[in-house]
Amino acid sequence: MSDRRAIQLKAFVPARDFALSKQFYQDIGFDLGYDEGGLAHFSHGACAFLLQDFYDKVFAENLMLHLLVEDVDAWWSAIHDADIEERYAVGQSRVELRPWKMRDFTLGDPSGVLWRIAENTVG
Repeated sequence: MSDRRAIQLKAFVPARDFALSKQFYQDIGFDLGYDEGGLAHFSHGACAFLLQDFYDKVFAENLMLHLLVEDVDAWWSAIHDADIEERYAVGQSRVELRPWKMRDFTLGDPSGVLWRIAENTVG
């Protein structure tokens, strides 16, 4: 099976307002790589996704992405302190311990995509 080794998986994330979404993702800590032809590459460390200048309400509002981080409190604080919730009219929940052995919070993006940002509570 070594010839079938996967290298990377990236989600295509929809954007109702492409310019606004690009700024949102930069403001929460992602680095903008390329941005061409209605497609923008964002990364943070080894994690990446593609933001597309495409929007479908049903798709966007049913898409959930999970970002595993080392320090969920640091992520929560950075997003909260940057006033992202008010600036972009999105929701940000408090950090909570989940039954699946993670602490996480949710963050909506300007298009309705839901992010679950989490850290493991067990090694």
